[in-house]
Amino acid sequence: MEYLDNLNKEQKEAVMHIDGPCLVVAGAGSGKTKVLTTRIAHLINQGIYSSHILAITFTNKAAKEMKERVGKLVSNSYAFVGTFHSFGLRIIKENYAEMGLSKNFTIIDSDDVITIIKKIMKELGMNPKEIAPSYIRNRISFIKNEMLNENEITRYFLSDVEKKAAEVYFAYEKTLRKNNVIDFDDLLKLPVELFLKNKDILNLYQEKYQYILVDEYQDTNEVQYKLIKLLAGKYRNIFVVGDQNQAIYGFRQANYKNILNFEKDYADAKVIVLNQNYRSTTTILNVANSVIKNNIERKEVNLFSELGEGVKVKYLRSNDGLQEANIVVNEIKDLLESGYRKRDIAIFYRTNAQSRVYEEALLKNSLAYKVVGSFYFYKRKEIKDLISYLKLIANHDDDVSLERVINEPKRGIGLKTIEGINGKATRENTSMFEAITSGKELEFKKMIEELTKASLDVSLTELIDLVLDKSGMKDELTKMHTLEADIRLENLMEFRSITENYQNITGSVNLQDFLDEVSLIADVTEHREDDDEITLMTFHSAKGLEFKVVFMVGMEEGIMPHINSFDEENGIEEERRLCYVGITRAKERLYITNAKLRMLYGKDMLNPPSRFIGEIDPKYIESNVMEEKKVLPDELYNDTNEEYKSGDIVNHLTFGRGVVVAVEERFVSVAFNKRYGVKKFLKNYKGLKKGK
Repeated sequence: MEYLDNLNKEQKEAVMHIDGPCLVVAGAGSGKTKVLTTRIAHLINQGIYSSHILAITFTNKAAKEMKERVGKLVSNSYAFVGTFHSFGLRIIKENYAEMGLSKNFTIIDSDDVITIIKKIMKELGMNPKEIAPSYIRNRISFIKNEMLNENEITRYFLSDVEKKAAEVYFAYEKTLRKNNVIDFDDLLKLPVELFLKNKDILNLYQEKYQYILVDEYQDTNEVQYKLIKLLAGKYRNIFVVGDQNQAIYGFRQANYKNILNFEKDYADAKVIVLNQNYRSTTTILNVANSVIKNNIERKEVNLFSELGEGVKVKYLRSNDGLQEANIVVNEIKDLLESGYRKRDIAIFYRTNAQSRVYEEALLKNSLAYKVVGSFYFYKRKEIKDLISYLKLIANHDDDVSLERVINEPKRGIGLKTIEGINGKATRENTSMFEAITSGKELEFKKMIEELTKASLDVSLTELIDLVLDKSGMKDELTKMHTLEADIRLENLMEFRSITENYQNITGSVNLQDFLDEVSLIADVTEHREDDDEITLMTFHSAKGLEFKVVFMVGMEEGIMPHINSFDEENGIEEERRLCYVGITRAKERLYITNAKLRMLYGKDMLNPPSRFIGEIDPKYIESNVMEEKKVLPDELYNDTNEEYKSGDIVNHLTFGRGVVVAVEERFVSVAFNKRYGVKKFLKNYKGLKKGK
């Protein structure tokens, strides 16, 4: 049994456990996948038929890795190694008739689900503009994953919008059964219902799968928990691996209490703690331990390492968010000069919108990067839509931008209508905008004309707010009540930071100049795909990964921990677990950064440092708080507007000498030389001074 030779004492104990319930509390980087796969091989070598073994994990990637590792340890294994959903599908295929399905049932994807929901809403007289179909889809998913019965739905779904979601749910279920189709959530719900209803069939599966292994047990939800408990009910050979300290998916209905309650479910359970970490230095682990010990609901896992003490964690506090991004990039340059590769380095942030300033700083320094789990900021659909609106406002002849947003968000203008407008514009040798004369498209045209007129009298940030409101983009995302919609709305709000920064630095409110500036940054051709890239990702996306160097940025109250967690039960504890996950991704070096002043979503924020920083023992930290004098946005402006009149000579920091040609209540227009033309500025901008 050579496969046991490279295991530590606790890993070996877990692998060699055969019968009865067993909980393996596997700390970060402690080799849990090795334990799972080696245990499967050991069970087979102990004479247990491989077909009696069921190993379940959460992702196809994890299942593939486990299969490959088992294949290297034993030949001809018939153990089922797969995801919860792939296992559920197998049960449904083997028992479709018992579930009221015919053999040729099909599984519908999320797009099909939305289509069916829209159809039902129409039949029930519900307006998709008042209740987003995606919100109803999420509530249906919640009902199925929590396995709520009709009485429970009636008891819990009390608001008007929830009652309507429940009404759609009952009609949706009838539609699915009538059409012999199931959705993704049914892959787990239907097998559990089958086992509860038919004890003989449950007994068959209990006999078939006498040894059950579950990975990432802390991430199981109600339906997954019930499925496993039913299957393990007879032989009780259930072996679960997880770490409650890494339970970060509460927003997906994962219930971390499943792992805490394992010993209540199985009073005779053997508990093994894997606390030797094979990834990080002792200092990094001490930092992780000192943070997570502040959580009340947890299993005790004090990680230790034999990889050496390593260097102290660097804490960098900047004056503002832009300086923070530049300092991070400068640190990265130093690391690259000292021998690290770009692929060794990752930047973690709490929300996707935070990536923008780092993307721009990396682009300016020609450092290749990739954004994991999201598009590059300027490539995100909602940002491209917003920029297209701005381009169309600035230039009515921009047919490309018009085609992109004329029906975004949906306003009943179909492809045939758009093709008709295009054809008319071609025949009349004019722009599509000019060719619009009737229908819903005329309403769209009038809206753009109103926004164009408004753009002459408002600041750039105020124009963004008008576009988001008048177009319906903000309203549509707000009504969806989904995590994805919230992220997209955050990104749109972050675009306001771009306009604010542009106005702060230049004083200019010229839309075309701003678009020219944005196009230079937004040109995705500047970002080249490269095998050696710095990785940008959210803390959530980082789970399961590791890097030699990790930067945890924006570590401030209201950002990390996120402001939403302040009012949620156990919200701070989940944020602390998220912080713990971030810390334990670092192998050699960890940086923690924040700023005194930050512009996020177009607003200046003065957030105190994250409470998690204060929980770290100071002896593990090397602090560097920036004291450099920084000109704050307020210092660039006078308290009152400067008085100008037509004909005044002025000087601008960037554009040089000019002549005032128009004066309004808040703005002043100045004619410069031919290169710059006429520009409009905020009247209280200090960078514009009267001269001779």
